[in-house]
Amino acid sequence: MAALVLAIPAFAAVLKVDTSKSQVNIVFKQMNVPVDAKFKKFSANIDYNAAKPESSKANVEIELNSFDLGDAEYNKEVLKKEWFNAAQFPKASFTSTAMKAAGAGKLDVSGTLTIKGKTSNVSFPVTIKQEGGKQVFDGALPIKRLTYNIGEGEWKDTSMVADEVTIKFHVVTQP
Repeated sequence: MAALVLAIPAFAAVLKVDTSKSQVNIVFKQMNVPVDAKFKKFSANIDYNAAKPESSKANVEIELNSFDLGDAEYNKEVLKKEWFNAAQFPKASFTSTAMKAAGAGKLDVSGTLTIKGKTSNVSFPVTIKQEGGKQVFDGALPIKRLTYNIGEGEWKDTSMVADEVTIKFHVVTQP
């Protein structure tokens, strides 16, 4: 066991994110058909200490104007007031408040998620692995879009666009 602990880097460091290899996607259902979309621009500050995960911190900002559904007209539509209201709220953010080890290569992460001016407490699991000297963080955060007023007016009807949305992320750091 001691050899295993010594093999883990025991230092905390702010990791540089390789945005060319990282991604933030969302998955939701429209008329009961799964839709996968992505955010093309985001930044993440991860201060990760493998030896003391409880001292680790993360902050992520997503540029809502970078949302891509694969169609220019749809992309324009979701930036409007009824959906993301990107003119008034250009970024969504996550700030960690706690990280706890949850087994080998796993963390339980808690924090605050802010979208469209609405903030809520969230928790989700994250897996961590080493790939060629890089740290790779993978996770999925299920949310309810109506908690954040995403889809106002007639779009509150969840029969067209489901309330359940999963934010998936794959973050690769540079060595």
